[in-house]
Amino acid sequence: MKSRTRHFVTTILAAALLPSMAGAANVYTTGIPKTAAFDVTMRIVADCTISATGIDFGQNQGLLTQAVSGTANIKVTCSNTTPYNIGLNQGTGAGSSGTTRYMAGTGANTGTVKFNLYQSSGGGLWGNTQGSDTVGGTGSGQAQNITVYGEIPVQDTPAPDAYKSTITATVYF
Repeated sequence: MKSRTRHFVTTILAAALLPSMAGAANVYTTGIPKTAAFDVTMRIVADCTISATGIDFGQNQGLLTQAVSGTANIKVTCSNTTPYNIGLNQGTGAGSSGTTRYMAGTGANTGTVKFNLYQSSGGGLWGNTQGSDTVGGTGSGQAQNITVYGEIPVQDTPAPDAYKSTITATVYF
């Protein structure tokens, strides 16, 4: 019987000590509690990101006897209240300069296809000179979609080939 009593007392002591051994916080009731305050900080700076989709004027185009139109989408995300301008460069087509743009043949020919990029449907040409021919806005912290309106005007049709120009969209903020 003595062995059983000792086992019982040991079990009760172990149960009483178990919470402190398992990482439970001790409770103290003596003394006056002290506190410390600390700051949690960060700084948001003006920032923007930009991405764009291309314009495909068609892969089975014949004669350029009527205007061909298409659109692209620019997605810009700027920090809230950040003013921005989006510019489009002249592109990589031979003969391109400012808002005068050409797609160049990707084969052996040197032909070009003139095209225009507009700020709005029927609006002004879109270029890369801030305050003159760029598109502006103010960031909201959310993605904003901006449409680029493209058009190939009526012109002499060059030799059959695939034609291309790469436009760089830049967000200034």
